Amino acid sequence: MPHLHIKEFKEIKLPHIENEVCFNFIASNTNHKDEKLISTSYDGEDFFLLVKQEDGRSLLKTDKLTRPASIYNVHRALLAYAKAAELDVIASNVPETKKNVHLQEATALKKIEYFAKEFPKDREIRIEVGFGSGRHLLHQAANNPDVLFIGIEIHRPSIEQVLKQIVIQKLENVMLLDYDARLFMELIPSNLVGAIYVHFPVPWDKKPHRRVISTNFIKEARRVLKVGGTLELRTDSENYYAYSYETFIAFPKISLQINKNRDIAVSSKYEDRWKKMEKNIYDVIMTNDEESPKLEIEGDFLFPSKINLSYQELLQLHNKTVRFDGGFIHFERIYELEDGVMLRISMGSFDRPEHLYLIVNEKELKYYPELPLRSPINLKAHQELMKVIDG
Repeated sequence: MPHLHIKEFKEIKLPHIENEVCFNFIASNTNHKDEKLISTSYDGEDFFLLVKQEDGRSLLKTDKLTRPASIYNVHRALLAYAKAAELDVIASNVPETKKNVHLQEATALKKIEYFAKEFPKDREIRIEVGFGSGRHLLHQAANNPDVLFIGIEIHRPSIEQVLKQIVIQKLENVMLLDYDARLFMELIPSNLVGAIYVHFPVPWDKKPHRRVISTNFIKEARRVLKVGGTLELRTDSENYYAYSYETFIAFPKISLQINKNRDIAVSSKYEDRWKKMEKNIYDVIMTNDEESPKLEIEGDFLFPSKINLSYQELLQLHNKTVRFDGGFIHFERIYELEDGVMLRISMGSFDRPEHLYLIVNEKELKYYPELPLRSPINLKAHQELMKVIDG
């Protein structure tokens, strides 16, 4: 992760613009005085820089929850703050290079709001979850120009590498998204998708709740797939294969095809590696046989103009957990602002929660830097959140 080790952190008067990067406000952790967040805006993205003091010096990096998809934007922000505050940099892994020429032309990377506002429906859609090096995604897109491919990945270097290839290969039918695929599925309209590829997902043997394949994921896949559409799992892990098969077969009615060591048109670098090691490759392919009801989501993320909790009562929310049917809200951290409080919360379902910030002051009450995904469970969590902050 890009970072700067600095001799001493210095605050600057905010808001401040440096080299087109805007620094908006600073939030200080009320329970850990050695941690601060700097609200940052650049190139249409809003995120936090994180300051932590450790071993007599400070570390300046990007906040994990809000970090932008573009690594270049992180680099630009870190260097801009260091310049504005005249920081004494001890060590750095942040290059002072210009943005890659291909990345300057790239438009395929979308934010979740793009899909939430109006999901593309003008052609068949296929989705790849965790595209990695992008070999399979790029091959499919090049050979199916009339199909829109949506690639989902959270590894930033992989995203930027595939963005470059999309520009180089002049592909106009690929969109990329840096987001949790399990949450993304919940906003896709029903009966729209032709295929979902989950190739070589992380097995998560020690944290099975983080696996992509789950009962809920399969339910959502059946809903979004058109009749005849497929969900294709490909894995080298016997444990993951066995777990996934049991999860699929637990449904009362399902159509499955099982393959072992099946050759496909293009293989990933991981698959090439596994084959050299003579590991078995397993496929579990589910075909959707039924049309699903139209997706209906009602509700909003509006807040009341005022809350009844005092400043001290807001501080006491730290580490509080509220459980409700199907989900929860957890108040992870409390930050002090110049004119109010900012809460870091996780909310939604237990196996795929959202992590975000909530700003509370006399003028406004809002999620930051963006709204939660508009899903039924998040809307329910929002209603429970309003009960808490309304006292």
